[in-house]
Amino acid sequence: MARGKQKEQAREKAQKQAEARAGGKSQLNARAAGLQFKCPVCKTPAANYKIVVQHMEAKHPRDAVPSEESFQA
Repeated sequence: MARGKQKEQAREKAQKQAEARAGGKSQLNARAAGLQFKCPVCKTPAANYKIVVQHMEAKHPRDAVPSEESFQA
């Protein structure tokens, strides 16, 4: 076993890296929390009222855009 110590160190290093990656770096939960507004017609999530207005004008031009206060409730 000429490389016994080196193999052990390499194994420990790989294990530490695997543990660091195990937590994951997904931002799906944070993204979902940021999308608090939803289109009243198709339920598409949006980050703020301005984006809802743009969406309504582009996708649902015949429907009236609800007021910003209606989303606060």
